[in-house]
Amino acid sequence: MKPINYSAKWKYVVLVITLVILFMSALPSVFGEREAVHVSNRTDTTIDVAVAANVLQQHGISVHTIEHRNDRYIISLTNIGQQEIARNLLNEHFGNEEVTVALAMEPAAPHWFTSKGLTPIKLGLDLRGGVQFLLDVDMEPVYQAHSQSVFDEVRREFRGIRGRTSQSEILLNLRDNHDLRQIKTYLDGQFPHWTSVVSGNQVRMMFSADEQRAIRNLTVQQNLQTMRSRIEELGITEAIVQRQGENRIRIELPGIQDPAAAKDVIGATASLAFYAVTAGNNSRAFLVENEQGNSVPLNHRPILEGNHIIDARAGIGELGTAEVNISLDFTGGRLMSRYSGDNIGSPMATVFSEYHRDHEGVSYQENKVISVATIQSQLGNRFRITGVGSMQDAQELALLLRAGSLTAPVTIIEERTIGPTLGAENVKSGFSALALGLGFTLLFMAFWYRRLGWVANLALLTNMICLFGLIALIPGAVLTLPGIAGLVLTVGMAVDANVLIFERIRDKMKEGRQFSLAIERGFNSAASSIFDANLTTMIVAIALYSIGNGPIQGFALTLGLGLLTSMFTGVFASRILINLVWGRDTRKAVRV
Repeated sequence: MKPINYSAKWKYVVLVITLVILFMSALPSVFGEREAVHVSNRTDTTIDVAVAANVLQQHGISVHTIEHRNDRYIISLTNIGQQEIARNLLNEHFGNEEVTVALAMEPAAPHWFTSKGLTPIKLGLDLRGGVQFLLDVDMEPVYQAHSQSVFDEVRREFRGIRGRTSQSEILLNLRDNHDLRQIKTYLDGQFPHWTSVVSGNQVRMMFSADEQRAIRNLTVQQNLQTMRSRIEELGITEAIVQRQGENRIRIELPGIQDPAAAKDVIGATASLAFYAVTAGNNSRAFLVENEQGNSVPLNHRPILEGNHIIDARAGIGELGTAEVNISLDFTGGRLMSRYSGDNIGSPMATVFSEYHRDHEGVSYQENKVISVATIQSQLGNRFRITGVGSMQDAQELALLLRAGSLTAPVTIIEERTIGPTLGAENVKSGFSALALGLGFTLLFMAFWYRRLGWVANLALLTNMICLFGLIALIPGAVLTLPGIAGLVLTVGMAVDANVLIFERIRDKMKEGRQFSLAIERGFNSAASSIFDANLTTMIVAIALYSIGNGPIQGFALTLGLGLLTSMFTGVFASRILINLVWGRDTRKAVRV
């Protein structure tokens, strides 16, 4: 006869191993984090970090530890609120852009935990404080540029075609000597995403909605990557850059209280391109003003665009003026080498481009020739440009070029700053609510279900430990203020399983069954109800996390993980504990 209320040994092993792993994962969060700065070098030059630490201490900034990890020095600070001051002092001390000083938070737990890869739970912007930007990606210039590119290709293939372009439409005016059937076949074959309609001597090409959607998705993804690169250049290691909706980007910068520098770089749309200078009477030339206000005629198509730039460094030239040293990728180096080799003695212009919005919110591009130089010899993948203004202007331009130019212009439509005091207040309020809810739940379960209530209470406390450990263990998981609301909700939901089971046990005992049999029937009959209830809630949590953003995702994350840990502790762990206490002696009288 198969014994009831008996747990196999492997279940005890699984329970113990799981609890040990999640408890160790949750423990670093008890120690919290320390403010720190990361000092790294772009070259192989040795950093005298000990002298830098003395500079901090001379200005009243207490250094807790200095650690060398992954080619960077980590300086942990003792006091709170000195991180920004420390970074500014170190930037002044090193005084060059080869050294990067980044803000970061380091675990305050003993080194043993970090050596095992165990770190505290990452706190969101609303709990730590910082700056949040909401950016709108303007797709109009992208669609316009795409239409212009298609129009130029058609004109190169069929001479004499004229017309005009818009965001999603191209109107071609044909001459009598053009073969209409040949042009229509060419358009349908080369541009399948455009619908061409012939009307007399005109061909109207219309951009499909599916292709517009594909280009929008690609453009926003490229802008996301560029934003992440720019933020890394700013020295912010824990930023969150996410897409929000169809064409918006949300950026969270935890710990940053002065958004001015970040705002200038994040919202900038600067890029460089290199053009051939042509004669003023060239019909295909376009005029761009230089620093002196004179118009320079340039070829319509650039020699090289800024997306081929892989590195840019500001420096001082032979004449003592600021310059930017450019390094190109393989393709860019080959294009520059080929053009410069064929055009020695010809002028080449460096054009600085930037998008702006007028008072009506319409984007427009502003171009400026910053230098015109005669090609003296064949250039490779390394060269320099001059005429970039002051040294500060050169450094800002180099930073933007290193991080990449944006595929589409962006506009900061919302900016929020949360102070560290408010973040600490949110943490205190949130966890106070969690402790209050947890305390009342423990008292109720202990009073209402007596001894079985203590089993539920132990399972509930275990659930909280498992949930915190799981949040700390999952890469990219961030605890936000709505996430704490999800924790509070989990407290109530975690005992739902025990309430269902204990009520079923009570019902079976009222029917006259023995306690041991009532336990068996109670767990078995409640299992399907518990599973169905948690499954439907899990579907909602997944939907919230998939469709939502920011705070909604924080709530959905803790809700979903709380469901998993509640099922584990409320059913699996509770059954093992009950079997361990009462399973071997069914004669014990237990009041439930």
